[in-house]
Amino acid sequence: MPSSKSFLQYVLEQLSALEDITYRAMMKEYIIYYRGKIVGGIYDDRLLVKPIKSAVKYMPTATYELPYAGAKAMLLVNEIDDKAFLMGLFEAMYEELPEVKGKKKK
Repeated sequence: MPSSKSFLQYVLEQLSALEDITYRAMMKEYIIYYRGKIVGGIYDDRLLVKPIKSAVKYMPTATYELPYAGAKAMLLVNEIDDKAFLMGLFEAMYEELPEVKGKKKK
């Protein structure tokens, strides 16, 4: 089931106090970026984030879920209605997130 644009807009509104939140549509789902780094994405109307140490520490009881068949497990964010929690999560994760690799030039 593809994610709805309305769910994406809700999550973006919850994160609106953070600067430089962007997204990219990919195969009817959405990749979420914070200050140019991939934090996670929206898959089947679920917000999933990368399972890095800072995210696990911030959400110690979060469950691991697959964004799609064959993918690596990610952390499910259940607290999407709590703006402060969500923004704190993204801020806590930022330093640990890897830089996005640029496309190779031919």
